Amino acid sequence: MTSSNTSSSRGTEFDLIQVNGTWRRQTGPCQAKEGKSSDAKIYENKSDQGVSWTVVSPIVFTYRVIQSKDLLDPRNDTLLWGHLGDEELKGAISSCKPPKRFIVIDKTVHELYGSKVSRYFDDRGVIYKILPLPTTEENKSMELVTKILEEVHQFGIDRRSEPLIALGGGVCLDVVGLAASLYRRRTPYIRVPTTLLSYVDASVGAKTGVNFAGGKNKLGSYVPPVATFLDSSFFQTLPLRQISNGLAEMLKMALMKHRGLFELLEVNGRKLLHAKLQPSETCSGSEQEDSAAASMRIAIETMLEELAPNLWEDDLDRLVDFGHLISPELEMRVLPALLHGEAVNIDMAFMVYVAHQKGLLETDEKERIIQCMLGLELPVWHQDCSLALVQKSLRERLKHSAGSLRMPLPTGLGRAEIFHDMIEDDVICQAFQKWTEELSTLGAPPALGEQ
Repeated sequence: MTSSNTSSSRGTEFDLIQVNGTWRRQTGPCQAKEGKSSDAKIYENKSDQGVSWTVVSPIVFTYRVIQSKDLLDPRNDTLLWGHLGDEELKGAISSCKPPKRFIVIDKTVHELYGSKVSRYFDDRGVIYKILPLPTTEENKSMELVTKILEEVHQFGIDRRSEPLIALGGGVCLDVVGLAASLYRRRTPYIRVPTTLLSYVDASVGAKTGVNFAGGKNKLGSYVPPVATFLDSSFFQTLPLRQISNGLAEMLKMALMKHRGLFELLEVNGRKLLHAKLQPSETCSGSEQEDSAAASMRIAIETMLEELAPNLWEDDLDRLVDFGHLISPELEMRVLPALLHGEAVNIDMAFMVYVAHQKGLLETDEKERIIQCMLGLELPVWHQDCSLALVQKSLRERLKHSAGSLRMPLPTGLGRAEIFHDMIEDDVICQAFQKWTEELSTLGAPPALGEQ
């Protein structure tokens, strides 16, 4: 991440050249025939008050998102070596020291897959420790981070070559990511999402975090994993409600920027839900991509398009914030009644009514979106999402968004814009009234009753 302000007003510009292990400043273009140069620069400015220095130092992160079948099969190298490039891999394999891994796994996932994880590392000759933890939204806290750090410290790892592995849902990935970012100021980590929500959302970005002072993800960092490994076979052991929960985030990306994905979910959403997004038996290998694979691929690609240029959220105009203006307040208020994706979908449903009230969506588009949500067995209204909560959430958003509301709203199916001005109160009130009148009697969808 580099600063955009590198003007001459900063003073004299110095490049940095390293020769024989020593870095030195140099004015003008790099002339060193030996050694190496840095992309960092130092600017020196002298004034009557003294000397000031401005450092501009780029930070580059490289991480991989890899889909892999049978991730826990000991014959599959991905979990152990998939985060490495070719040259790094040669060095790791040729090392006489056995690999070492610390694995944090969600307690429920451990009950289902713990024996397979142990078998994988046993068969690969890895020195490892598995730490099962109850990673839920209710205990997503610094205490959980501290617990991980204490165990990692006792186990002992090389902070550069022995990444932590997080195996679980979004809470597990967020908590382990924060722990890794803190341990010795940054230790590499690997994400292995086991829920659909974390597969298409939490696993592909850079954010880590825990809840604090009653607020969702109020503490955190921007440190991406060295790799994310995706295996949709984990979904087979998920309840339908968790599948529906993840489909909400996929629908978010569809509404914001991909009409094709929306239409795929509109037509096939219920079937994908009840098949738990497993590959179709009628799909013949690589010759044809089935609906499940296509929907997940598009969701990830569109998410990465939005995240990659803005990993540190320097630009607060973010389409991926759709559904996240009201939902954090609602989710924390009714915890654990709503899952994250369910709260997001309720937010999105209301915002669809706001967009319709503003004349951004046609009536038939609004109705198609709501019917698609119901087809995915997602809640579209909640009694605790009151007008007062909506107004409070928007005011908080305005307060923490550098004086601009920054509200993403759909302007069609698969199209969106970000609106910076506070939405007129009468528009919010009228949208809320229509939203409540039309959707409050629908009741909870079937999946919402499943735990």
